[in-house]
Amino acid sequence: MEVQETRIQTDRVLTIPNILSMARLVGVPVFLWLILWPEFGGPNSDGWALLVLALSGVSDYLDGKLARRWNQISSLGRLLDPAADRLYILSTLLGLTWREILPLWLTAVLLARDLVLLVMVGVLRRHGYPPPQVNFLGKAATFNLMYAFPLLLLSDGSGWISSLAAIFGWAFAGWGTTLYWWAGILYVVQVRRLVRADAMAD
Repeated sequence: MEVQETRIQTDRVLTIPNILSMARLVGVPVFLWLILWPEFGGPNSDGWALLVLALSGVSDYLDGKLARRWNQISSLGRLLDPAADRLYILSTLLGLTWREILPLWLTAVLLARDLVLLVMVGVLRRHGYPPPQVNFLGKAATFNLMYAFPLLLLSDGSGWISSLAAIFGWAFAGWGTTLYWWAGILYVVQVRRLVRADAMAD
């Protein structure tokens, strides 16, 4: 992540990138419901859950690309895009942990990183800095996790496809978790430097 200000190019709310981000947010409870439905006596809906997750990945790519290409970067978009990413990761963690596809320790490791960043955001705000912008490393971490989760969901079955999905799913989960924490540690270092610079300026 980078602590910097992105140039706002529009104050409009109903832009195509923002609508895509809003649609991703609407998909979060739908996705979680589809994952957990079998746990409450409903039919297995993993296929539909995978479809929702795939569509969210496509929209995640398109909203940022279109915002830059059409000069539609907005304050709302800066909030919606990372919020949708975090909520999809959180809902997937909850759903897969509930179904015992993900071990509790991995969920705790990923949630602990988000808790650290939440504290750092509070530190930034107290010093008058804006929320952080996601850099390439943070996006790469999210990319790996968003590949890992559907593969791990697909692995909850039998046959060679499930076995292959488990191998690649755990590989992406390992890379994603490592990058997730790496990006978080770099962010903490950046925040410390800013706080120290402010203290020296005073």
